[in-house]
Amino acid sequence: MRLGIIGAGWIAAKMAEALQGKPRGCECYAIASRSIDKAKAFASEWNVPKAYGSYEAMVSDPDVDLVYVATPHSHHYPHTMLALSHGKPCLVEKAFAANATEARQMIDYADRQGLFITEAIWTRYMPLSMKVKEVMESGVIGDPRVLTATLCYMMEDKERILRPELCGGALLDLGVYTLNFARMYFGTDIVRVVSNCHLGPTGIDMHESVSLSFADGRMANLQSGALCLNDRQGIISGTDGYIRVDNINCPELIEVFRDYQLTESYRKAPDMVNGYEYQVFECSRCLGLGLTESPMMPHEETLSIMRQMDTLRQEWGVHYPMDRI
Repeated sequence: MRLGIIGAGWIAAKMAEALQGKPRGCECYAIASRSIDKAKAFASEWNVPKAYGSYEAMVSDPDVDLVYVATPHSHHYPHTMLALSHGKPCLVEKAFAANATEARQMIDYADRQGLFITEAIWTRYMPLSMKVKEVMESGVIGDPRVLTATLCYMMEDKERILRPELCGGALLDLGVYTLNFARMYFGTDIVRVVSNCHLGPTGIDMHESVSLSFADGRMANLQSGALCLNDRQGIISGTDGYIRVDNINCPELIEVFRDYQLTESYRKAPDMVNGYEYQVFECSRCLGLGLTESPMMPHEETLSIMRQMDTLRQEWGVHYPMDRI
C-alpha cells in the first residue's frame, strides 16, 4: 500500500520513519507541502519517491492508495475533504477535526463516496494497548473501579498550542489521549463529567483536569497540560490489584501488581519502529476487506469524543474560529 502525506512537519517525519523498509508492504510513497523545496527536502531525507508542491497535485496521483492528513487540527477538515473529493481513503491525525460539526461532515462525505476514513489516534492501534484490555478483563486485578491517566509536556511556547486559529490548547493535542485511554478500558457509558481548566494568555486551555463517572460506578480522573512535565502514566485500579501503563499515548511497558507486589510485566514488541506503523497496517487491512471504518476506532467513537471535547471547551470558554460553521 502506497501512502501519501499531506503536510511535511514533525509528525509526518514520524510516519515516514515508521515506514522505512516498507513494513508489511506499506510504503511512504509521496509527500506534499505548500513549498516544493520543503517537499523535496523531506523526500530526500526520508527516501520518499514522490514530492509535490501542492496538496491537490498529490491527491490527484493515481498511485496514492491512502492519504495521511498530518497538518494542524485547524486544517484537517479542508485537507481531508480535498483528498476525499479525489477518491482517496484517509487516515486523519488526531484530533480528527476542530469540532464535532466538521468531524460529522467529513465522515458523512466519506460515507457518501464509499471511502474509508479513520482517525490516526495511534494508541488505539498498538498491540500493547490491546494487551492492557486483555489483562484487565482477565480478572487478575479483580473488579476494575478507578482509572487515572496523565499526559503533560512543556509546550507553553509552541505556536500550535497558543493560537486559537490553529485549534491550540492542551485538550485537542494531549487531553484527547487521556479521554481515549479512559474510554478504551472503561467504556462510553459516561453519566457525569466534572472539569477544571487553566486558560493561557491567548484564551486557550493550557492545563486541565477531567473526572468521568460511569453508569456502573467506575470513575476516571484525567489530567493533561502544556505547562509541566509528568510521568505520562495510566493506572487501572481494581479490588485485587492494579495495572500501571508507562506512557499512555505510546505504551512501552505494562506492569501488573497484586497486593502491591509486581507479578507480571509486558513490553512493546521488539520489532516496533515508533508505533506509527500500526495505524497504517490497520488501514491496509481494512482497505483489503473493503471496510469504510476501522473497528479499532469506529466513527461513532471519534464523533463522541469530538462532542465531549466541544462540551468541555464550551464550559471553559475556549473558542476556535471554526466553531461558527
